[in-house]
Amino acid sequence: MLFRNCAGGIVFNGEKVFILKNSKGEWALPKGKIRKGSLSVETAIDRVKTETGLDVNVVSTAGETCYEFFSISRQRPVCNEIVWYIMDTKQSEYTVNKEEGFTDGGFFSIDKAIDMITYSQDKSLVSLSYKKYKKLKDIKVALV
Repeated sequence: MLFRNCAGGIVFNGEKVFILKNSKGEWALPKGKIRKGSLSVETAIDRVKTETGLDVNVVSTAGETCYEFFSISRQRPVCNEIVWYIMDTKQSEYTVNKEEGFTDGGFFSIDKAIDMITYSQDKSLVSLSYKKYKKLKDIKVALV
């Protein structure tokens, strides 16, 4: 089995979260493989920028997920271990990167995004991250 370390972002803009639709028709979060010499947080920021065109701020860590699949191109099983970061942006304009294989994307209300997201662990990740994001934002406002 091929093991890949990856990183990604759960990007919030107010009460909405950004999700992407890939070429398989799956709705997911922006993420990618951590290249040699890169930090996970750098990779997460870079993948969000590459896949969505968004400039983001990292608010907090969100946790890790792991999934396995059979890679037809590699002809072997792959295990992706992903470190996630909660991010926010003030931008509402975005660019879905079609060259990266994405067909659609955008900011959606949390409930709508959770309904649309393909995989259950990504649904849970968005739900838990939104709760943490709101709590951190409330603390920040209270400190001001």
